[in-house]
Amino acid sequence: MSAAITASTAARVLRQLRHDRRTVAMLIVLPALLITNVWAMYDGRSASFDRIGLDLLGLFPFITMFLVTSVSMLRERTTGTLERFLTLPPRKTDLLFGYGIAFSAVALVQAAVATTLACGPLGLDAGQPVLAATVSVTSAVLGVALGLLCSAFARTEFQAVQFMPAIVLPQMLLCGLFVPRADMASWLHGISDVLPLTYAVDALTQLGQHGHATGVMWRDVAIVLGVAAAALVAASTTLRRRSA
Repeated sequence: MSAAITASTAARVLRQLRHDRRTVAMLIVLPALLITNVWAMYDGRSASFDRIGLDLLGLFPFITMFLVTSVSMLRERTTGTLERFLTLPPRKTDLLFGYGIAFSAVALVQAAVATTLACGPLGLDAGQPVLAATVSVTSAVLGVALGLLCSAFARTEFQAVQFMPAIVLPQMLLCGLFVPRADMASWLHGISDVLPLTYAVDALTQLGQHGHATGVMWRDVAIVLGVAAAALVAASTTLRRRSA
């Protein structure tokens, strides 16, 4: 993989995003609005908001990044941009990791906005907000990687969106957000153990419980990043230099 070509790909994706204001608004503004909505739902119950709000800092970025990247990569495939790119010397991993870097940069802004809002005006007790933002970015990177991987199995944007209930919803339901994982049936607990979003939420839970970084938190972050890297490598194997 070439660092220069990967950086060039990331720059191209960022230039495209800059001209797509609706997508930028969805990525940057939507998570903040959703967290504000949850805060209003728990009006006057700060303890309840502290419990769920911190986990949502990992959930909302994951969902938005998964949706946008899966559709964006599919658009590259269907418009012929991807095929033209793959006739050039750059490797497939240059493209995938370039996409990952570009959307990770957006995730940094997304996390900064959402965390600043939640821990500031909304009064969320996140322990160390910088660490909360770090885990939020990690969750967003996971969404990017899985979105790029799933785009390979869709032929239309509608089909890409259909992966939401198949990939995102099970992880959302079993990550411990609604029911503590310890209270789940053993077979559900076992499934949740292999779902990567579980570890992003667990990292935020660790931060909320202890108020500082723990070894378990860093272990969870490493697992999420490892799965994201593996997903990007797997996605590169789905790219073909010629249309079928």
